[in-house]
Amino acid sequence: MRVDKWLWHARFAKTRSVAAGLVKAGVRVNGTRIAKPAAQVGPGDVLTFAIGARVRVVKVLALGTRRGPAPEAQALYDDMSPPPPPPDLSAPKSSGPRPDKRDRRRFAAPAPDRLD
Repeated sequence: MRVDKWLWHARFAKTRSVAAGLVKAGVRVNGTRIAKPAAQVGPGDVLTFAIGARVRVVKVLALGTRRGPAPEAQALYDDMSPPPPPPDLSAPKSSGPRPDKRDRRRFAAPAPDRLD
């Protein structure tokens, strides 16, 4: 099966064209980088690719016959990716109350030129 079609069946990409773009951006099959979305993939192959800021490593278990629901898609692969890093909880989420309309206008206004 084509690798772009498999990525679409396994729900790593929303459309086939997005899956093809993912392949062109860089997908490795068994450690070898492939350049074309038409490269063949089969059960036992290991795919390595980046989605956003996360690197995914998946082992192909089966080839799908359709793009079905999520549980059916998850049965097509075994996720061997490292776990995502834990969120940084030490940074404060907000620095205080939300600015009101008057504060936003004051921040957006240019600084007055003062001639004293």
